[in-house]
Amino acid sequence: MTVNDVKEILNARVLAGEDQMDQEVRSACGSDMMSDVLAFSKDHSVLLTGLCNPQVIRTAEMLDIVCLVFVRGKVPDDSVIEMARDRGLVVLATGHRMFSSCGMLYAAGLGGGAI
Repeated sequence: MTVNDVKEILNARVLAGEDQMDQEVRSACGSDMMSDVLAFSKDHSVLLTGLCNPQVIRTAEMLDIVCLVFVRGKVPDDSVIEMARDRGLVVLATGHRMFSSCGMLYAAGLGGGAI
């Protein structure tokens, strides 16, 4: 699956990384707790969250997260989006809730992997 597939499945809009939509996504993680995300640690993953602060970008940077999806209609401020651009991250926003977003991606074949 590609980041563009994630965008289409979630009917999301692109906030950053428009030129990187063909990147491969192998797994997903949904959480508002960055400590849980740090324990997740998969390569080429997408992070779904409602947390709109710089810590999300820093966490994604430490892991091999290629795409952030802000759920529940949340949109981070311009400084967070700029941080993501500087680090080569794709940022999407969807109106779907986290549970629904994760379910939609799972139904489309994207797994979370075992812990």
